[in-house]
Amino acid sequence: MSELPRFGAGLWHFASYVDRYAVDGYAPPLSTLEQIALAGTVEDLSVVDVPYPFTPGVTVDQVKSALAEAGLSCIGVTPEIYLRKFGKGAFTNPDPQVRAEAMELLHEASGVAKELGADYVKIWPGQDGWDYPFQVNHHDLWKLAVDGMKELASAHPDQRFVIEYKPREPRVKMTWDSAARSILGIQQTGCDNIGVLLDFGHSLYGGESPADAAQLLIDHGLLWGMDVNDNLRGWDDDLMVGSVHLTEIFEYFYTLKINGWEGVWQLDQFPFREDTVETARASIRLLKALHRALDTLDIPALREAQARQDAIGAQRLVQDALLSCMGGGR
Repeated sequence: MSELPRFGAGLWHFASYVDRYAVDGYAPPLSTLEQIALAGTVEDLSVVDVPYPFTPGVTVDQVKSALAEAGLSCIGVTPEIYLRKFGKGAFTNPDPQVRAEAMELLHEASGVAKELGADYVKIWPGQDGWDYPFQVNHHDLWKLAVDGMKELASAHPDQRFVIEYKPREPRVKMTWDSAARSILGIQQTGCDNIGVLLDFGHSLYGGESPADAAQLLIDHGLLWGMDVNDNLRGWDDDLMVGSVHLTEIFEYFYTLKINGWEGVWQLDQFPFREDTVETARASIRLLKALHRALDTLDIPALREAQARQDAIGAQRLVQDALLSCMGGGR
């Protein structure tokens, strides 16, 4: 059996949540330090992606100490450039002052990432985009998005940045919306320290095949991180990994395996009503089963079936691998 990958999670997995109905939240709010402590109780979890700014009153030194006590390390820092303050965009805000404030936060987050020893700063520009036809000048908006990323990455040449694309939400249409568009934008920056973090659910939701998107990014040397979850394809539900699209998540990991991709298998889930720790444990249990199934899969036979575009033969091989590895064991 091949060695297990490292497992990670966005720290928000262990937070409490609100929506437009339960505006007071589904559970009491937790501080950054409390979220880290919860994450540390999940067996096999070794890294977390930490949002920035931290909850009020929490310092970088406290986060360092909490991570060490929990036996965790920081894989990424995610600056919160998607909240109400940046409701009309961060990189693409029509107000130059707001764009400058977003850039200031991004520079600050880059410094925090270095202090925490993070692999990357994750850029999720959820408010960059538009909501209505004719609302924006598309040429100018895209130029702001690309130039902003170039400015940020150029200011920190020794720091890696990853863009997490998504088709929509919170904007009706997000600027960085697909693997292909992300590749084009990164190429336009001319920076070699910008890559992509591929969120499996965003790819599903955007109408992509996540396996195909992963291969495209790998072929361009730009798949630097990934998140896994699941959804019903009509929204970014951030459900437990493999709970809906089991075969597609298996193909996704198969694509990573045959390309020798060895990054962290990271959870990006929002268990609104479920116990956050047990949700993480259940998801990692499934990820470990998928890892066993990859070791079981007859890859040479699968490649032969694919060469013939033999859907039935390929499905039988995949089913054999999945069904043989789904029972028992944590």
